[in-house]
Amino acid sequence: MELSKRLKAIADMVTPGNAVADVGCDHGFVSIYLCRSHIAPKVYAMDVRPGPLERAKEHIQAGGFCDYIETRLSDGVEALCPGEADTLICAGMGGRLMMKILSEGEGKIRLMKELILQPQSELALFRRYLREHGLHIVQEDMIKEEGKFYPVIKAVPQNTAGQAFLGEPGTLTEERRQRLEDAFGPFLLAAKNPVLQEYLRVLEQRNKKILSEMDAGRDDRERQGQDVRQKKESRRQEIEACLADIAECLLLFEK
Repeated sequence: MELSKRLKAIADMVTPGNAVADVGCDHGFVSIYLCRSHIAPKVYAMDVRPGPLERAKEHIQAGGFCDYIETRLSDGVEALCPGEADTLICAGMGGRLMMKILSEGEGKIRLMKELILQPQSELALFRRYLREHGLHIVQEDMIKEEGKFYPVIKAVPQNTAGQAFLGEPGTLTEERRQRLEDAFGPFLLAAKNPVLQEYLRVLEQRNKKILSEMDAGRDDRERQGQDVRQKKESRRQEIEACLADIAECLLLFEK
């Protein structure tokens, strides 16, 4: 069984020897890989959906890993006992859902050593949530697979590592620096991650296209009501601000 690049990046961030809670385990491929590769001595493969969990059970049995992987029907970490796992894996879901899982299971998650997270949406909001809840990012990667970009974040519940900083001291306001790091990842930016650079270029072209389409419809806007015009102008300002942030980040790759 070959893991996809995205799933392999998640598994490779797990500290060897840790017991793992694989939340949203889907068909159990990451759980099996961790045991087969002797990375994790014990894995709790959990999913809120009975169907995928049943498929995971079948794959675990077929691989002969029943002594090492325990499946549990669970909403987030609800079925996990405090202290059972050292590592939380939470991947393949939207940022808001992941934030809900982290919030509802906060007491158990605070007892863990590390969180391996792969949010699929609302990345700036998600990174801000981690920062504001004392979950410190210590490692990041970004994978491109089948035309899609996937960030992978490793965070710890204790401040055991220094934060990566964007740019030289004094070159950016603290507010803007934090906004850029939340949006694009402090460690990805500091490392000048090449996949992030490609992602920034794609995002830049996408936003420029939106602006071009808005300009093409300018005559129609003039005939629309004031509320509609105000909303569209607000949207234009958001896109222009995003493009300015992207340009600032792309400058890093030229230094």
